[in-house]
Amino acid sequence: MTAKFTPRRLAAAAMATLLSLALAACFVMPGKFLATLDLRKDGTFTYTYKGEILVIGLTKMAEMIMAADKAKPFEQMPCYKDDGDTERDCTKDEIAQQKKDWEADQQAKVEKAARDRETFKKAFGGVDPNDPKAAEELAQRLRGQNGWKSVIYKGNGTYEVDVAISGRLDYDMAFPSIEKMPGVVPFLVANRRANGEVRIDSPLMQAAALSMPMGNAAQTIMQSKMPAADLPDFPMANGHFTLTTDAVILANNTEHGPKVIATGKQLDWDVSGHNPIPPYALIGLGK
Repeated sequence: MTAKFTPRRLAAAAMATLLSLALAACFVMPGKFLATLDLRKDGTFTYTYKGEILVIGLTKMAEMIMAADKAKPFEQMPCYKDDGDTERDCTKDEIAQQKKDWEADQQAKVEKAARDRETFKKAFGGVDPNDPKAAEELAQRLRGQNGWKSVIYKGNGTYEVDVAISGRLDYDMAFPSIEKMPGVVPFLVANRRANGEVRIDSPLMQAAALSMPMGNAAQTIMQSKMPAADLPDFPMANGHFTLTTDAVILANNTEHGPKVIATGKQLDWDVSGHNPIPPYALIGLGK
């Protein structure tokens, strides 16, 4: 019997697959922020977001993981006797076959890496995350969108932004919405119902507050390759969201409920690892 796959090799392959899915599925997340939504009973609103937005594909973590997956020199695997447990010397033919299989595997990895780069590029609306100019190119795109008053790239995939968007909520509103990047999961969603009710929630906030940007899969694989002290720091979700309205608050999940202010009523949420409750409220317009 020739070489067999070890648990370590199988685990590494599984982690690489999980990581590629994590990178592709959730690549824009909140960091430290202050956000507000003022919603009037006539449907007019103003939404503001000041703070950090993290773009996963531009982080040091992503760079380190991609680098860790580079081709390594051929290493002969052990061969075993028919019992499957007793190791023996490999024959020349077996070594040659191992090398042939290794070369085919390396070629497959090169082709997969090329496909992954194209996938990430499409996810970024044509911006290549591997290009050193990608961060500023994305910043310029954001600055061109209505309401994005300031966009500053701080490095490690982190943007400091100042956003203020106003309008009438005759439609669904989601933030952020980034041009040519339809796969972005919104931080906050306001869904307008036909009966005049507006549901406001943010399931992403809970995930962002509880885990590092690329999830437990990324954490595990990185810690298996280097000391934890060498892992780069990331701004996890840590912020405050305030909703003010003169309409009727039909439901909410705040800790203390609404409080009366000069312009109506106010709801507040702290979003962090200490209080990972995603904001939720149901507002009745025109009531």
